Amino acid sequence: MKFTAPLISAALLLSSAATTSLAASTITVATVNNPDMVTMQKLTPEFNKKYPDITVKWVTLGENELRQKLTLDIASGAGSFDVATVGAYEVPIWAKNGWLDPLTPMFAANPEIAKAYNVNDILPGVRTALTIGGNLFAVPFYAESSMTFYNKDLFKKAGLTMPLNPTWNQIQSFAAKIHNPSGGTYGICLRGLPGWGENMALFTTIVNTFGGRWFDNNWQPQLNSPAWKSAMTFYVDLMKKYGPPGATSNGFTENLTLMSQGKCGMWMDATVAAGFLSDPSSSKIVNSVGFANAPSASTKRGNAWYWSWNLAIPKSTKEKDAAFKFLTWATSQEYIALVAKEKGTWASVPPGTRVSTYNNPEYKKAAGAFSALVLGAISKADVTKATKDPVPYTGIQYVAIPEFQALGTQVGQYLAGALSGQTSVDQALSQGQAAAQKVAKDGGYQK
Repeated sequence: MKFTAPLISAALLLSSAATTSLAASTITVATVNNPDMVTMQKLTPEFNKKYPDITVKWVTLGENELRQKLTLDIASGAGSFDVATVGAYEVPIWAKNGWLDPLTPMFAANPEIAKAYNVNDILPGVRTALTIGGNLFAVPFYAESSMTFYNKDLFKKAGLTMPLNPTWNQIQSFAAKIHNPSGGTYGICLRGLPGWGENMALFTTIVNTFGGRWFDNNWQPQLNSPAWKSAMTFYVDLMKKYGPPGATSNGFTENLTLMSQGKCGMWMDATVAAGFLSDPSSSKIVNSVGFANAPSASTKRGNAWYWSWNLAIPKSTKEKDAAFKFLTWATSQEYIALVAKEKGTWASVPPGTRVSTYNNPEYKKAAGAFSALVLGAISKADVTKATKDPVPYTGIQYVAIPEFQALGTQVGQYLAGALSGQTSVDQALSQGQAAAQKVAKDGGYQK
């Protein structure tokens, strides 16, 4: 997950000109440039074996840029994309706006696909989050919460033991003891890249555990509260002392690389990274990576986020049938088995989506070190009870209103300014409070 990335658009053509000449449909898939989606692109020839009459084109972007382009295109009905990768935040908002085609009628119209796909195999909480008004509007490519990753070798060398449920104060203490920049190791790596789905995803969970919230029940912004100040002061201090240089350029992907190369003592981020860090083809710490729950502070509420990347069909597509076939293939049990074969390990399959994955003996064997923690974190994450005090919104690491995409990114920029030393924590909080107040007032949320 990155802030920006250059546009890549490549047609994955069928293996022979004769087969290509028979192509009846061409679909364009818009997706985020993370490792799981890169694997999906590599496996497209397997889709073509099943559906040789469908040609797939790809548009692959960084997370923030993907959202901007998709929102503009789908809201305007331009029809540039036939399959869209959308997050748990967007699905209910876009469905209510009429931007997405409901999938439930498509399953009903395609009984053979429906039987093989088995919607009821999707984890109940994940399925519920994607169902609006009785209709399923997207299917999960993977679902995640957040957790703690740590280097067991570094902990052992320092005489430290990571608890199953660490506190942020303990994390700070551990970071101080294993921080060794001259030796190429940093005490901790956390997201610093501005973006509502980047630094603010992690930072909002910190705010939650410090007892904070974005708005009170009357939609009065709370960014000038003691909880927000304590959380931001803690985060900035922790990263300045024990994080890598240039942290404001590091999002999920950059920190994954640092951690997998053995340069981070700890990292708190998406549970999906557990599979990547356990993959010997991309990780140097396969035998030394440890797992624990996401840290907490004065409360455990909202310490671990809930997220899913999902595939949906924009209302504006002219290739609904072909898009439905791709979407159901790429999120199926069959596809998960293909990834295990491609990667050579079940530990690397897209996690958090299907009951059958967690019941699979091969997955249990390969992912035994983290599968129970991941499933537990996803199951416990409650978007309706993410804060110590009551709030008028849902969401753990986001506020489920359309304006939050811009607000979260704006506050993320203020947070990055405080981390880089361009502004103070007090200035960042004051700017964030003003931005949140404008959203609450202009959006008509305040009575």
